Amino acid sequence: MLAENLKSRYRHIEVFALVIWFTFQCSTYGLITYDDLVDNDLNNHQTGEGSSRFPLLMPQVSPNMPELYLCTPVKVDYTTNYYIVGYAPNATMNTAHHMLVYGCGEPGSAKPVWNCGEMSKKYSTDSASPCGVHSHSQILYAWARDAPKLDLPDGVGFKVGRDTPIKYIVLQVHYAHIDKFKDGSTDDSGVFIDYTLRPLNKLAGVLLLGTAGVIPPNSLEHMETACEISENKTIHPFAYRTHTHSLGKVVSGYRVRSDDHGIHQWTLLGKRDPLTPQMFYPIENSDPIMTGDYLAARCTMLSHRNRVTQIGATNEDEMCNFYLMYYVENDEPLNMKYCFSQGPPNYYWGNPDVGLHNIPNIEASTL
Repeated sequence: MLAENLKSRYRHIEVFALVIWFTFQCSTYGLITYDDLVDNDLNNHQTGEGSSRFPLLMPQVSPNMPELYLCTPVKVDYTTNYYIVGYAPNATMNTAHHMLVYGCGEPGSAKPVWNCGEMSKKYSTDSASPCGVHSHSQILYAWARDAPKLDLPDGVGFKVGRDTPIKYIVLQVHYAHIDKFKDGSTDDSGVFIDYTLRPLNKLAGVLLLGTAGVIPPNSLEHMETACEISENKTIHPFAYRTHTHSLGKVVSGYRVRSDDHGIHQWTLLGKRDPLTPQMFYPIENSDPIMTGDYLAARCTMLSHRNRVTQIGATNEDEMCNFYLMYYVENDEPLNMKYCFSQGPPNYYWGNPDVGLHNIPNIEASTL
């Protein structure tokens, strides 16, 4: 009855036509009420002519364990197309280690907030992935280390809703430390999403390149991945983002194309020290990427630890990620959303079965 009354009360309000779908209950992360979840009056969130802003925020959670990943969803109105044109983070690195925004066919849980540390070694019965196991899943945005607002280029947007497989948007926040919550404090970290209803013909996508693997003790290691663009599409890269934990020194991404003599030419897309603000930076080379090209990424890791470091979710683990943000014109984004390899010691660019050559080894690992 309570849910029905609240639904009736707020039916007249346009909410990015993103309707809060979850039930009202007490969570293990804090008492959640409808008013805690979101301010639904879009008149308070205008960003300019033809655009509005939606607050996708954690509903005043109180994390109760370190290295916790929490997710919260909103449901997209399936009768309308929406075009996301910007992201304004509402977080600091003192609270949130990093945040991801997923576009999902279904959420990973029916709860309003759930443990979504799907990469964690310690799985619990109340944990689930951000998106449903068998549903569509793609990354729409990523943030860490006090990165600033991201505005997409004019005329470019992420399409969600009616004519897309994205029916839910899920916010994931990684809380590495919880000292500030021991007194009962709560958190509303998240992202303000800028969107428009005006149809756009340049549709954005994100391709995440990453690796599994291990880093030996006291070693310099290259974690590498590469994938061929096999779909008949032309993509226009415009931004990139790097992400590692504390061992990352350089993360680089390339377009690899064979010249007329069959020699691989490596064109730099982006290269950063991953311990600088982990925002999306303008691409180094915006030439189109076409069918038959390869996308390749390397994370150069330096470990002074006396133990093996594995890929994983905590600060004691590592990650190797290169995000490529792009758009397609009068077409749909790539079906391929992820490009992952086994990583070291099993996968390297130079392996005979990988098929890459003319590798820029020095350039890829130096700034």
